[in-house]
Amino acid sequence: MPPLMKKGRHGNWADLPPELTSSILLRIGAIEIIENAQRVCRSWRRVCKDPSMWRKIDMHNHGDFDYDLEIMCRHAVDRSQGGLEEIDIWYFGTDDLLNYIAVRSSKLRSLRLLMCDALTDEGFMEAVVKLPLLEKLEVSYCSLSEESLKAAGQSCPNLQTLKLNNEHRFKYDDDNEALAIAETMPGLRHLQFFGNRLTNTGLNAILDACPRLVHLDIRKCFRVNFDGDMAKRCLERVKELRQPCDPTDDFPFDGFEMTIEEEEKEGLEEGYSYDTDEYVYDVDNCSDRYDSGDD
Repeated sequence: MPPLMKKGRHGNWADLPPELTSSILLRIGAIEIIENAQRVCRSWRRVCKDPSMWRKIDMHNHGDFDYDLEIMCRHAVDRSQGGLEEIDIWYFGTDDLLNYIAVRSSKLRSLRLLMCDALTDEGFMEAVVKLPLLEKLEVSYCSLSEESLKAAGQSCPNLQTLKLNNEHRFKYDDDNEALAIAETMPGLRHLQFFGNRLTNTGLNAILDACPRLVHLDIRKCFRVNFDGDMAKRCLERVKELRQPCDPTDDFPFDGFEMTIEEEEKEGLEEGYSYDTDEYVYDVDNCSDRYDSGDD
């Protein structure tokens, strides 16, 4: 047994084996690693600079940080040295950032974009063509159109999981996104379409075009008439089905979406954007050249 593990002795965190330190740090997220953990001591800083630490980057935040998350994210991507496989971006995603990631991350297999109001179709389409190995894509509460979905389907032949979750903001039916999926994503196995405006036309098109679909989540899709033949077809075709009126307590954004009644009351007001200049991050204090601090 290593000395630090012997009964009755208290070891120094800096003396932990690198693989154990890495396992611990991977649980706290990219922001905490860059802002705090790597400053603890020299041995932790070495672990934090290892490219294997950055195969998955989770930039989960609540919009309450005092530094520039985009600069921090670029720094994390650089540390991966081309080995990035999964990345989650919350609130602050931009066209420039997404393209920066795509250019440097050809091995990316999972991309989650959540509430990134600043993203545009043009920026997304420019980036996604550089990600041919992408298998999982989530675009939740972003303002992208069906053209972005088509680009993803055409550029990412291995795409198996798509999560497209939106607020109820408009009262009209809209099957464009569903038809884009049916046209370009035949290999899809998992689809979450929470709160979408698709109708039976769009849902039937997806069922026709995606024979491998095993998981379908259409909760809050109230424009689907889920009685009779439609319900029967979905139940026969899909192994795991979440119906329009099913409970939403396990949905990660439960309470964020609006009901149809709330939508009518709210009108077409735009949501708050977290893409502001309020976050100022001192990247000099976390760069790979920052090795001058004392342990």
